[in-house]
Amino acid sequence: MSLDLVASLPDDWRARLEPLLDPIGTAALNAFVEQEYEQQTVYPPREDLFNAFRHCAYDRARVLILGQDPYHGPGQAHGLSFSVRDGVRIPPSLRNIFKELAADLEVPPAPTGDLTPWADQGVLLLNAVLTVRAGEAGSHAGKGWEEFTDAAIRALNDKPQRVVFVLWGAYARKKAKLVTGPQHVVIESAHPSPLSAKKFFGTRPFSAVNKALADAGEPEIDWDLARR
Repeated sequence: MSLDLVASLPDDWRARLEPLLDPIGTAALNAFVEQEYEQQTVYPPREDLFNAFRHCAYDRARVLILGQDPYHGPGQAHGLSFSVRDGVRIPPSLRNIFKELAADLEVPPAPTGDLTPWADQGVLLLNAVLTVRAGEAGSHAGKGWEEFTDAAIRALNDKPQRVVFVLWGAYARKKAKLVTGPQHVVIESAHPSPLSAKKFFGTRPFSAVNKALADAGEPEIDWDLARR
């Protein structure tokens, strides 16, 4: 049986994304991703591909943190942007995220890089491109994933409740044009990568997210992974 990405989504997200997707483009993406999984080493593992959607139901989604590409090293990517499984060495960008979190909200750096507890609270940890070949950053860019994940952003924009869109770096910030609802808040800054971390530090995104949620009468995110 050929891969059907839309059918693999949780039902709530499928209902929202399917009307926003071009069937021809999606079919081409299906064929490309299936072939890559069959012929190459691809991350994340196929069973983890849609973890962002599984852990963050559409109705509960209150925050989007957008990444660009999954980690391309063994054992790192597991379907959540910036996250790695428990026990995996914390990558530099995530280490910088934790440093800013500590400076912003005095949350001590977590012993784990697994951000699943954030996702379970309504933070959609989405990459713009959801797969990558091992050791080849950006190798699946321009193959159709961008249209697929843009549909997810548009679906969040359609929500009447506030969603806070966190866009780090020039690539993510281009997606701000997809957020048109006046009820939403967009938080933009430099990327936490070591290449741009000096401009990322001091931006206080986590307190800004919680303020935007509180202003809309929504519960704040508990960012402390040690408490989850």
